Amino acid sequence: MALTVLAVVAPASAAAAPIPDGPRGEASDFSGAPFDSRPLRSPAPPRHPFMARNDRSNLHQDAYQSDTSRGLGPLGHGMRQTSTLKTADCGSVTFDSRGRIVTVCVGFLRPTLVVMDPNSLATIEEMPLPLRQPSPNPFQDFTGGGYFYLDNRDRAVLATTDRRILVVAGARDVQASYDIRGAVPSGDGVISTLPDWSGRLWFATKGGVVGWVDPRTGAVRSRALGAPIGNSFAVDEENGVYIVTDKALYRFEATPGGIDTVWREGYANDGQKKPGQTQRGSGTTPTLFGPGLVAITDNADPIRVVVMRRGRSTGGRSRTVCATPVFSKGASSDDQSLIAVNRSLIAENNYGYTGPPSVQSGRTTQPGLERVDVRRGLRRCPKIWRSEERAPSVVPKVSLDGGLVYTYTKPPGRSDDPWYLTALDFRNGRTVWKQLAGYGLGHNNNYAPVTIGPDNGTAYVGALGGLIALRDATPPRLPRRPRLKVKARCGNRRVRGRLAGIDEPLVLRARIAVRKRKRTDRSSPFRIRWKLRRTPRRVRVRIVARLRDGRLPRRTKTVRCRR
Repeated sequence: MALTVLAVVAPASAAAAPIPDGPRGEASDFSGAPFDSRPLRSPAPPRHPFMARNDRSNLHQDAYQSDTSRGLGPLGHGMRQTSTLKTADCGSVTFDSRGRIVTVCVGFLRPTLVVMDPNSLATIEEMPLPLRQPSPNPFQDFTGGGYFYLDNRDRAVLATTDRRILVVAGARDVQASYDIRGAVPSGDGVISTLPDWSGRLWFATKGGVVGWVDPRTGAVRSRALGAPIGNSFAVDEENGVYIVTDKALYRFEATPGGIDTVWREGYANDGQKKPGQTQRGSGTTPTLFGPGLVAITDNADPIRVVVMRRGRSTGGRSRTVCATPVFSKGASSDDQSLIAVNRSLIAENNYGYTGPPSVQSGRTTQPGLERVDVRRGLRRCPKIWRSEERAPSVVPKVSLDGGLVYTYTKPPGRSDDPWYLTALDFRNGRTVWKQLAGYGLGHNNNYAPVTIGPDNGTAYVGALGGLIALRDATPPRLPRRPRLKVKARCGNRRVRGRLAGIDEPLVLRARIAVRKRKRTDRSSPFRIRWKLRRTPRRVRVRIVARLRDGRLPRRTKTVRCRR
């Protein structure tokens, strides 16, 4: 297995030309009202030691594929649109440690690795990648760089159409190249590559081959699963690798000699390639969340959100926790990863999207988006809300600090074909606002995601024309005075107190004091329960909270004790 070091010369920074609009109609640029941020509590996926920081490392944000970001997305204050014309879909958007965009723009002929300025979208440098292979539907072919990740050294790691895995610094220097042609047969293509927690480079192909490369030696191990793979995969801190084929969901782990199938679990599949899906099976990248859970959608009719236990053993319980139907019979499909916020999952309906012509000239897809919650005890997974918004093919995202779901919608019956960045309230599914992104074919995202930028107030959307940025005129900030308060009560020689308020999800830890007693709570809920030697008349509970932005707000409350 050869490892080579190459150098590629890229052009100097080039100014961004905007994506041209189709014939403009009378669509309102903005509808709805600005949103007052309401943070959400959700455990952060562990930071992967070989990937860029969470929220910035790959199409689905982190190794768990949660599709959530900690920062603030746009809240709807005087929004502005910027775009860059690439005549290619700049789907996976990541950010290096300098805040620059690193993306792969997939055109008809070839994908291109591009580094951009995050504000102007001007190209800083770019590197053409190998030509695309012939495909019956190039709009549904994600091989050759559609999925890639940014590593912990700001390098793009991607699979190419000539069956190599490249490690590229910026868009100039190919620092390593791993030949996997011995594992991937001619005519097959690598969908995605991700590292496990030990640094092995795992890959999955559309033909159903899964394998890994040892980056120290270049050694390759692989096996064929006998069923196609249509999407990316997830990895966890126990070196588990979760891959879904058209037949089953797997957990794999590496062994010195190859690949161990820790478990395999089938799911319901009617065998149909539903309009909106790219294969005859689950359309989702596995999502890891909660207390040892993994979720996908199946391929029943209607499709179902399926939650499984991801541990090596289930302790005698069923691997499948629940399977909740979403959307309508005969009109449901999903080709995105589920969003995971704490124990909540959000699914998006893509039924009807088969490529750009399916949403041209006023046509669009079936609605909507639905939230499913996994109840404590893992006994039920009820539906919480449904939105009737129509999102043909975008990968939606959630801003945890803002409390908004961001999707990309196209209303029916509009011959001018407007596309909107649309914000939903996570708590109830209500449409908060819509911002026009543009008209016509060039603004169709074609399976690209919404990506929330590291600078508060910006959302990026890849489109057939290139990349679109939609941002608040003034970047939103977390409240100057955090909305926090102390709730406390005292009686029968016992004191109880806790930190509460809308902004409590922004707290990393809290130091709580009652008289001379102190304790530090490092996870929510931040609370105390102490027994006193005697019941005083009054007692004061003091809390110093550390927020994610470094601030240390102090809150106190004095309460009268019941004797």
